[in-house]
Amino acid sequence: MSPVTSSPTTRVAAIDCGTNSIRLLVADVAADGTLTEVDRRLQIVRLGQGVDRTGELAPEALERTFAASREYARVIAEAGATRVRFVATSATRDARNRAAFAEGVRDAVGVDPEVASGDEEAELSFRGATAGVASRHAGPYLVVDLGGGSTELVLGTSTPKAALSLDVGSVRMTERYLHSDPPVPDEVEAARADVRAALDGAARTVPFGETVTLVGLAGSVTSVTAHALRLPSYQRERVHGAVLPTDDVLAACDDLLHRTREERRALGFMHPGRADVIGAGALVWAEVVTRVRDDVARSQGAAGGALTQVVTSESDILDGIALSLA
Repeated sequence: MSPVTSSPTTRVAAIDCGTNSIRLLVADVAADGTLTEVDRRLQIVRLGQGVDRTGELAPEALERTFAASREYARVIAEAGATRVRFVATSATRDARNRAAFAEGVRDAVGVDPEVASGDEEAELSFRGATAGVASRHAGPYLVVDLGGGSTELVLGTSTPKAALSLDVGSVRMTERYLHSDPPVPDEVEAARADVRAALDGAARTVPFGETVTLVGLAGSVTSVTAHALRLPSYQRERVHGAVLPTDDVLAACDDLLHRTREERRALGFMHPGRADVIGAGALVWAEVVTRVRDDVARSQGAAGGALTQVVTSESDILDGIALSLA
């Protein structure tokens, strides 16, 4: 009998630095693409604080990000990762002083940060998300990565067919529109109008009506999912892969949007650094779900197609970055 041999693995470290949070994944990746998590961490650093207004990364936001990067560098060294990739997204793309960001990250982690284009961010998100859901759900998949500064939309089955990055996200929309606590109707309507206009433009590139499985990623979506599931505390194993009726998702979005920040903070699953922006994140997610549902009904209705449920994935751009290192 031939001996059973295991696929050789490489220990990698992926860092995703977004507008609101910076996340680390240390994982062992096999040659066949199997990913085994070793360590996964998140810190809310709000790197995108004020970028939409000033066009620059604020000094205090940079220092929060560098401090988290130094901590992650220590974790990476202790774990013995041999390959490291640091990917920055929306806020850094928009900032005039991104050279200062790059220098600080290089000093902290020892690698050059990559400022991903919207298309590259979308592709990494699609790869990470579909690795976790493809075996259980049919394509085409519309993967929606709802971040703090931007939202990536990617449609495809085995590979992306169409993708677009929109400048709408939980931090950006909060800073633009949702100033009251809780938001007042005029603020909500102005934010909705902005998101709907962005989705109108996106639909010319990404054919929403072809969607069979809608997959939502990132903190706003996972928080809405936890709320819809009525979780007393955040439970990753229940959120990952959750399949919810669209009506339940929309109801959870509406409830979070109209709560005060203090009421959101009191929810056991809510990360304290997300409570002030989750209202805007929920608004964006509700608009996306509604638009995709309606476009699917128009495109597939005669053939019996309908979008009645939404899938949440905890596998996202961070997993895509890790897999790219294999």
